[in-house]
Amino acid sequence: MFYYLLRRAIIKGRVGGGWLSGTKDQVQGNQMVQDPVCRVFIPRGDAVREEIGGQTYFFCSRGCAKVFEKQLSN
Repeated sequence: MFYYLLRRAIIKGRVGGGWLSGTKDQVQGNQMVQDPVCRVFIPRGDAVREEIGGQTYFFCSRGCAKVFEKQLSN
């Protein structure tokens, strides 16, 4: 009986998103986003995040964020 319960807990932990899976923050941090200026893909957790015009954009650097803001203002 103990073996059955232990085995079931281990399988549920692997498959059901238990202790072996990443948290929601880790998954989002690993998600790739594309810089709208230079078109390079970067992990969301490493990207520069800017709120521009009520919308969130992700950039590879502050320089690309500034270029994007200039393009929007022209």
